[in-house]
Amino acid sequence: MKHILKSRIKLFCAAIAFACAGVNAHAQQAYFIDGYHGGIWGHYPDWNTRFMVDMLNKHPYWKINLEIEPETWDRAAKVDPQAFAEFKALMADQSVNGRMEYVNPAYAQSYMYNIDGESIIRQLGYGIKKLKATFPGIQFNTYSSEEPCFTNALPGILRSYGFKYASLKNPNTCFGGYTKAFGGELVNWIGPDGSAITTVPRYAVEQLEPKSTWQTIGWNNSPDYINAALKYGIKHPIGMTLQDAGWKNGPFLDQKDPATQKQYTTWRNYFEQITKGEKATDWRVSQEDILVSLVWGSQVTQQIAQRVRAAENKILQAEKLSAIAALSGDNKLTANFDDAWRMLMLAQHHDCWIVPYNGDKGDTWADKVKGWTANTIRQSDSLTKASINKTAQAGNIITVYNTQAHSRQQAVSVALSAGMVIRDVKGNTIPSQINGDSVLFMANVPSFGYATYRFEKGTAKATPGVKVTKLADGKYVVESDLYSLTIDAYKGGSITAWYDKRYKKELVDKQNANGFNSLRGNFYEDGGFKSSKNSPAEITVVEQGPVRATLLIATNISGTKVKQRISLVANDPVVDMRVDIDWQRNVKVGEYVDKSNYKWTDYKKPFYNDSNKLLTVFPLALKDQKVYKNAPFEVTASKLKSTFFNSWDSIKNNVILNWVDVMAGDGSYGVALFTDHTTSYTHGDNFPLGLVAQYSGMGLWGRDYFTDGPTSIHYALLPHAGLWDKAGIWSASAGWNEPLVASVSNAKPLSVNRSLIDVEKTGLAITAVTNDEKGILLRLFNAEGASGNKAIKLNFAIKKAELVELDGRDAGSLIVKKLNNGSSQVQFSMPKFGFRTLHLVR
Repeated sequence: MKHILKSRIKLFCAAIAFACAGVNAHAQQAYFIDGYHGGIWGHYPDWNTRFMVDMLNKHPYWKINLEIEPETWDRAAKVDPQAFAEFKALMADQSVNGRMEYVNPAYAQSYMYNIDGESIIRQLGYGIKKLKATFPGIQFNTYSSEEPCFTNALPGILRSYGFKYASLKNPNTCFGGYTKAFGGELVNWIGPDGSAITTVPRYAVEQLEPKSTWQTIGWNNSPDYINAALKYGIKHPIGMTLQDAGWKNGPFLDQKDPATQKQYTTWRNYFEQITKGEKATDWRVSQEDILVSLVWGSQVTQQIAQRVRAAENKILQAEKLSAIAALSGDNKLTANFDDAWRMLMLAQHHDCWIVPYNGDKGDTWADKVKGWTANTIRQSDSLTKASINKTAQAGNIITVYNTQAHSRQQAVSVALSAGMVIRDVKGNTIPSQINGDSVLFMANVPSFGYATYRFEKGTAKATPGVKVTKLADGKYVVESDLYSLTIDAYKGGSITAWYDKRYKKELVDKQNANGFNSLRGNFYEDGGFKSSKNSPAEITVVEQGPVRATLLIATNISGTKVKQRISLVANDPVVDMRVDIDWQRNVKVGEYVDKSNYKWTDYKKPFYNDSNKLLTVFPLALKDQKVYKNAPFEVTASKLKSTFFNSWDSIKNNVILNWVDVMAGDGSYGVALFTDHTTSYTHGDNFPLGLVAQYSGMGLWGRDYFTDGPTSIHYALLPHAGLWDKAGIWSASAGWNEPLVASVSNAKPLSVNRSLIDVEKTGLAITAVTNDEKGILLRLFNAEGASGNKAIKLNFAIKKAELVELDGRDAGSLIVKKLNNGSSQVQFSMPKFGFRTLHLVR
């Protein structure tokens, strides 16, 4: 990788010399995965294609495994067409004895665990399509990565793309983490949906390399590694290093040693010939077995994650709105999202997240992400506008679109029409609230469809809503039909009481020293630990009325101004929150380290220690707390006693993707935390649920990770009864990320209220709906339902329905049952946490 330091390369050279001196002892029983990692965006010099061809010709025993960004070959073919032609000829041999195997076709080599499950599908899908166009006849048999580009739901995705094998090793690039050491020669990697793929794990004996913070002992087939593997009972031990494109080693192990030469293999050859017939141990991989860490809380990583999340939300919703347009009208609208997806996928590149500061001034990875995601959002907004304008309704008509699988009630805002009230299709006046030049009202919209409202002349009646009361002691009480919140100005605007009227529960642990929804962190250059709870706050009622009340809390922490917003919506269990921190300088917050004595090979790193970072904390009055958290196409019941660690050899998966849910031990009641970006969370026996808000200090390679402007984080809390699936937490989070979309038009209505896809009571979520020339592709994920048969209703005409795999293979026809009202029903089987792709031909 481009970001590997020169000192690391020197260490490699020394280590290779050491390894080659003693590898002969068991060379005949050892194998090695060599090859290249990188690409045009990360690192791929123009001479690299010629170099690979020449090295393959010079060393006929050498075999390579490739993880090269698919766009790379466009430039390679242009700058050195002869070398590319020779390379392409070598690639043409896709037999089990071929000398090259493409092991990661992902368009931009994402870490996978930090993005939406649908994004993972597109990373692989677009990459495979690009590579098939470049190398006709290319096969994809094994998934392997030099970085920890893993998430536990990959088996189902990989199998649907036709992959047969996988590797969970990344022995030479563990800066960002590694997988749990488990098992021997082969495992059946079982995903959360029950899908299994034959895999080489990081062996139970594959320890972390001493005096290194980037390698396991499996990186160079050292005698110690091979002997440990053989002693453990592994008959065909295998090591691995995918070299950075641009390294001039050629074969990574000793080229002069005949025994070493026999070790090189492709992954496919290893699975199908070398270990053929060997028994594999079943391993149901938990997300907490993916031991990964980045500089969570650093402003640069935070903003990258926020921009990627915003772009993901926009493009997925825009695709669904385009499908709603096609299904609702006579048009055959087929919007092209390819360019928007390309830019989003590039922003998901692992180098964006792990080396965000690399690059020239103004053209760092972080700068690129800013541009890429802005373009994705701009194109998605443009395509959304085109879609909903074509299906918008009549008169002073407001059309509200729901892109989720369940009917929803949510506050929406549209431009204000003076002297008007809002009425639904039955003529009922809808409670509304004027906010400046817009009007806010509660819309009730059926599943994956739309509802219509209209402006009519009239005066809105006063209706009860969300009320704010200021008490004499500096406290404010916010009262909705669901909750009563008490916010104390003298305690920095902390929430000192939160009563859930539905279940007669008090949420706040009043014995905990941390203020609920307060900030706390170690400002090590400014006096140590500070809390916003200890500074008085100025509280302003921004709005209150029939629909919503919002309070603005202005306080400070360690001299830096902080503004928090808390919004309650009538009859909405989700309480929306935001924090804005007005950094005026690079304020250091986190764990202190003496930089003069620090080495980048030190196991202990300050950015691992979340307990010292700036956190927004939520002490909950729940006994025997248990934690559930979502991941791409999965929810994990955490087994961590605490989320904290401070050393490279003890990394824990403390990642929050979309949400974390803290439950009482008896499963009766819980509170879910939603976040607008992937980051880390805190929780432990003696430490409350917390969201990492900021870190400024030493990061990877001793680099200074700094704040250079304001920080803004959007999050929400959802109290609920019952476990996460029964409470619909996945659906609520999806709805929070894809809010209802409202438009106003003067076009004649096609219909009034309409649900196009109804999956109610199945537990399914709609992850994607896209148009094609024959109809639509509908992807469903079984988030909250049990395994078994599922029946969905389609309220539009279809000729046939079929299941398809992600690579386009036919997975079976579905019986279409015609219903009396002109709609149709289709049934299919789905496991818990499984997904299915339906092709609905119109």
